[in-house]
Amino acid sequence: MRIVGVDFTSTPRKAKPITVAHGRLDGALLRVDRLEEHSGWNSFEAWLAEPGPWLGAFDFPFGLSRELVEHLGWPLRWAPLVEHCATLSRAELRDTFKAFCDARPVGNKFAHRATDGPAGSSPSMKWVNPPVAYMFHEGARRLLAAGVTVYGLHEGDPQRIALEGYPGMIARAVTRASYKSDERAKQTPERRAAREQIVKALKEGRHPLGIRLQCAPALGKTLIDDGTADWLDAVLCAVAAAWAARQPRFGMPPVMDPVEGWTAAAPFEE
Repeated sequence: MRIVGVDFTSTPRKAKPITVAHGRLDGALLRVDRLEEHSGWNSFEAWLAEPGPWLGAFDFPFGLSRELVEHLGWPLRWAPLVEHCATLSRAELRDTFKAFCDARPVGNKFAHRATDGPAGSSPSMKWVNPPVAYMFHEGARRLLAAGVTVYGLHEGDPQRIALEGYPGMIARAVTRASYKSDERAKQTPERRAAREQIVKALKEGRHPLGIRLQCAPALGKTLIDDGTADWLDAVLCAVAAAWAARQPRFGMPPVMDPVEGWTAAAPFEE
């Protein structure tokens, strides 16, 4: 099976492109053969529109908190919600979310999705550190426009299936140490050692998902040397997609909230 993992950014550019890992799954062995970088929307959209088949995990939130959406009176189904958000500018989205937070007490500013706790992820309405709200804003609309199937949320092309991924969840299962930074001054030997530990665990399959990574030595070295860990995060998303490919319902809950979605490989109770 063809597997992809996508490290996403809401502002792709040459210095910070969208990174896509491409691989093949054979049993529990994931062979990653190449990574591609998309430094602009046109390139990324063109790739997304290419024929499948593939199963991919994308590193951005696919949905918003139901509490938030109901409070705002926005659509309660995924496609209409995404279409509505696409009509808003980034500034309008931020101001709307900020007004919601400003009206709430300290310690409970953000509305969380049900998946945030199990995944250990930031609330998808957060617009800074990290700006995942902008990632939702830019990413979800492009999945919808490309006509892919967003599993559990939107039926599209059955040959192109997108899952929400979160590489940090898999990395933390190996080490709690910080493994990346976009700031060169913070790309320390300690963070490099953490990446080396993560890559070693992936190659040996010593992590909760049990997928074993195989790649060329040069690629493995790049996964360790890249201080931003964009390439490693793309591979971690591919590992999540590979795990999902081996599970009933891609490892997702039997019923998914059509507003919130769910993160691939995040635990849940039946």
